[in-house]
Amino acid sequence: MLSLSFNNNDNNSENNVINNDNMGHPSDNHVSNADNKTQMLFVDAFLQNNRLEHIVQVMGYHPKYLDSFLKTQQYILRGDGPLPYDYRHYIAIMASARHQCSYLINLHKTEFLLCGGEETWLKGLDHIPQKLRDLYEIIKILAHRPWLISKNHIEKLTRGNDNWSLAEVMHALIIIAHFHAMCSFVYGCGIHPEIDEENGHTFRPSSSSDSEDNHSSSNSHSGSPTSTDAAAGIEALMERMKQLNETGEEPTQEEMLARFQKVESQSLELEAGKSQLSPKASILCYVEDPSFGYEDFAMRGAVQEIPTFRAQDFSWEDQGYSLANRLYSDIGTLLDDKFNTAYNLTYFTMGPNTDVDTSSFRRAIWNYIHCMYGIRHDDYNYGEVNHLLERYLKSYVKTVTCYPERVSKKDYDNFMRGFKHSEKVHVNLMLLEAKMQAELLYSLRALTRYMT
Repeated sequence: MLSLSFNNNDNNSENNVINNDNMGHPSDNHVSNADNKTQMLFVDAFLQNNRLEHIVQVMGYHPKYLDSFLKTQQYILRGDGPLPYDYRHYIAIMASARHQCSYLINLHKTEFLLCGGEETWLKGLDHIPQKLRDLYEIIKILAHRPWLISKNHIEKLTRGNDNWSLAEVMHALIIIAHFHAMCSFVYGCGIHPEIDEENGHTFRPSSSSDSEDNHSSSNSHSGSPTSTDAAAGIEALMERMKQLNETGEEPTQEEMLARFQKVESQSLELEAGKSQLSPKASILCYVEDPSFGYEDFAMRGAVQEIPTFRAQDFSWEDQGYSLANRLYSDIGTLLDDKFNTAYNLTYFTMGPNTDVDTSSFRRAIWNYIHCMYGIRHDDYNYGEVNHLLERYLKSYVKTVTCYPERVSKKDYDNFMRGFKHSEKVHVNLMLLEAKMQAELLYSLRALTRYMT
């Protein structure tokens, strides 16, 4: 059963979410009608994990991406690598706890025990080895303000009695970034708890008193747009995309920088999701400094000390990829395939429209996420972001990327109205990968500076 639903409070959520998709996308039908490739991927996932996780089922909308995702996750968690298996899953727990993601925490508490982890470690950070504890500052920074990581953080890990090897540091950085990004996907798509997790197999009819938290069905917006309104929104977006292709504008470098700075400053004005959860004790035991959170890059203060990250000076393609492969064999290749799959994935559709070139829309979303983390691509015209991404979409992207624990079902319902659920999942996959790449760019640059 495909579990793109918004927690156990979602009255008849499977019908609400899945059966509205009758637009003819090859992956939009119920999984019983999915193509053979998706079915085989589900079989592989089940054999790897002894369950078919809800998050995998939702990714099944996009089998090409799911294939790459499963290979990468299997490798970093269960394949050959410098870190012990119990460390891998405990790092996943610590990373997920920064965004209060009980779904991922519970999955990896189970995995931690299955691979022989010490049960006492699950009591919290006060019960783990100092070596793991030393990693926490990096986990905290990368979760919320990755631009603060420096070579000094790497140096601290590699010195002393409980020192980390560079290969171990690389492995840990990838797991951290992977699970921070996964938190965004879980919240962005409203992944339902697994059947053996708390609230995973319960039913409570929705009521007007239900809170907005956790995507409860009561917060579905009452003024849903008509199909005509939604279609008009898609047509308007397609017209704006067409205009971009026709103008062929070539702004100067000064104009390009000014447009980046405008998008960056406008992000300050966006209101992220309001719903805020009070962390449970079962999560807080894995958290230090819970008040530390995202701050807009434009508000970082010491601009000279923390300048804009220029992707042309340190990019994934030119530096990150080779460094990752050098310290942790084959991981760079796996990540590169996953990034490229998410970035280039297209079915040439928008809602009911076919034969649509969506490249400019996808590029705008990816680069907007990097912009929020202070990363600038010199060869990109950031005027496209404002031209293509309407305000509510930008607000949704900011919430899912920077404050994922605040996402509500209302946020999901209201963004990209008229688009199919598979297309909304597709956007969330791009959020996941762009966010992960942003964290890795900062952390691998710090690692490079330490090594040189």
